[in-house]
Amino acid sequence: MEPNALKAAISSGLLSFPITDFDAQGNFEPKGYRRRLEWLMPYGATALFAAGGTGEFFSLAPDEYSDVIRTAVETCKGKVPIIAGTGYGTRQAIAYAREAERLGAAGLLVMPHYLVEADAEGISRHVAAICAAVKIGVIVYNRGVCRLGPDALQKLAAQCPNLIGFKDGIGDLELMVAVRRRMGDRFAYLGGLPTAEFFAAPYKAMGVPVYSSAVFNFIPKTAMDFYRAIAANDEAAATGILDAFFMPYSKIRNRRPGYAISIIKAGARLVGQDGGPVRTPLVDCSDEEHAMLKELIDKLGPQ
Repeated sequence: MEPNALKAAISSGLLSFPITDFDAQGNFEPKGYRRRLEWLMPYGATALFAAGGTGEFFSLAPDEYSDVIRTAVETCKGKVPIIAGTGYGTRQAIAYAREAERLGAAGLLVMPHYLVEADAEGISRHVAAICAAVKIGVIVYNRGVCRLGPDALQKLAAQCPNLIGFKDGIGDLELMVAVRRRMGDRFAYLGGLPTAEFFAAPYKAMGVPVYSSAVFNFIPKTAMDFYRAIAANDEAAATGILDAFFMPYSKIRNRRPGYAISIIKAGARLVGQDGGPVRTPLVDCSDEEHAMLKELIDKLGPQ
């Protein structure tokens, strides 16, 4: 997909990060992953991120990464664009980026680099090198150790025509407003805070109407209902879903670090779309927490 076509595709609608399916031994399970994508596609997400944060990108070996991206692209071809995660150091990120492009991914999401801290110049060089290595569209993810402001992004935009998106996972509203005001329509802007639904209304007010929903993995109908309520400025419908589901859901999610992923796999398991265990250093939700989440899901009705 040509970069500007991808930019147009992700500038409206709901996005999501499918979980990655593992078997009981923790190995990638392509049949389950294919079934998951086939189940999710009809609900209306405008793009899906393969091997993203919720997809446990951090845990995938290089050969597994190839299998995940290949399975996603083959399953969703002609239906939903696949955006592949890439990250770590620059050389490794370029290798993943080129592999995703070779396999037919529509674009890339540059995940935060590895542990080392870096300033805007170093991060910019890292992002620019990834953009230069491929022809497909690239989205940079401001989160964790990756923090780029309007000055750096303006220079990157001039240097990298295929840098088409900016995803915010930091939550610094002043920074987000500054980026949006400086860059205008040069980028597609995506909300990326966990859980994104809590921030959907204020981000829309800032000119960032699109976000990625993790709960789409197990309550896709409710996730779409919430997105449509936000898009239509239906405050009653949106706050109703927040109160009924997301507020008590967040109390479970916040019990342990890493549960932002574990709880998504728990939800998928509870609705008959089991994706297997999370990989260490994450841990799965307890039986008690599964029961608490099941009660919330059951109240939502059929998905």
